[in-house]
Amino acid sequence: MKIRISREMRNRILETFFLIVDVLSGSLLLGYFINPPSASNLFIVPCVIFAASLVMTVRVWFDPDRVRASQSDAMLDLAGRTLSAMSEGLNANSAQKVCDLLLPATDTIAVAITDADHILGYSGANKELNPTWAPIRTQATHNVIESGEMQVLYTAEEIGFPERRNVINAAIIVPLIVSDNVVGTLKFYYPHARKVTATQQSIASGFADLLSSQIAAWKFKDQKKLATSMELKALQSQINPHFLFNTINTISSFIRTDPAKARVLLREFATFYRRTLEDASDLIPLYREVDQTSRYLQFEIARFGEDRLQLSCDIPDDLAGLLVPAFMIQPLVENSVKHAMPATGTLHIAIKASRVNDDDLSIDVSDDGVGMSEESRSTIKKKKESTGLGIAVRNINDRMKGYYGPESHMHVESEEGVGTTITLLLKHGCTPREHEGGE
Repeated sequence: MKIRISREMRNRILETFFLIVDVLSGSLLLGYFINPPSASNLFIVPCVIFAASLVMTVRVWFDPDRVRASQSDAMLDLAGRTLSAMSEGLNANSAQKVCDLLLPATDTIAVAITDADHILGYSGANKELNPTWAPIRTQATHNVIESGEMQVLYTAEEIGFPERRNVINAAIIVPLIVSDNVVGTLKFYYPHARKVTATQQSIASGFADLLSSQIAAWKFKDQKKLATSMELKALQSQINPHFLFNTINTISSFIRTDPAKARVLLREFATFYRRTLEDASDLIPLYREVDQTSRYLQFEIARFGEDRLQLSCDIPDDLAGLLVPAFMIQPLVENSVKHAMPATGTLHIAIKASRVNDDDLSIDVSDDGVGMSEESRSTIKKKKESTGLGIAVRNINDRMKGYYGPESHMHVESEEGVGTTITLLLKHGCTPREHEGGE
């Protein structure tokens, strides 16, 4: 049976052997220096052996594969510690940890991480001039954020310092990119241009990619958490005792007065809850979200009467199939019913979808109800309740940003005695999306 020895194990065996030879031959030479032999050839032999053994030891020690393996191990260990530091996403705490890890592992004299506007972490020279949350000052960093391209800078002037500095005179600035959006930068600073090697550029680019991936993973995890929170709260909102009790009572009353309508309502009630469960964790077509909202309002119209509630929908055919997160519209309509209905007269609720700038999707939910004060309107997104407006505003706003990015937002317009309009602007909402689930 053949025994296979790895290259690394072979190198270790050779290294040990040559070290032993070095020690023995070196000891013999030391003895000859102390007590020189009578024959000169006795001195030459151990010299040759020692020199040859020393050369072989150095060759084994600096074997290219061994050097690369050692460097790879060091980089992998650093990458692992960096990922651990980024477990909570990109913030001041994680950014500072990463900077502290990268500084001693590179040829830099300073390492910095920013978001799109501020310094989040900084280690090394001139740290006192770059505190956390200080605004980005260098034009080069702004250029990288705007262009999304790495820049290699060989002078302080290119970096964009306000005055000549003797400490930092070169830099590598790499964008941190998540979903095609620049969310920050990783910056390596050097004392002079000759330190900016191809290896340093590769290290900077590699760690920027690593950080970007970790930020994306954290955002995805946070988005899923927000989605799950919204789904559970939405289900609680739908299947709450009051709604269940009121709907069953309404259907029961129609069994006596209008059996045909009672059958329709009962069938729709079953469909409503089935769709609620089916749509709990997925993107769904816009028309399906509107249908589910209309189905919900049927029960409220049956309860209050057609003279008290009316719904109109304006969803263009080319927008009806666009995928949106479930429970984006229905909770807003629920809040209109619960909080906007006047003491007398009809509450008109309208749902309208439109295309903005060719690529963005706007969804308006408006009513002509009692409206709200300016103070209530301005603080509506800050409410922390787990029911009512807490679901309909705060969680929907968070989910929009999670799915469509920070530029997506909710806008609320309201006037007492006139009504309320809530606009959901979904950036790139008109871009076709992949649907993981089925109809």
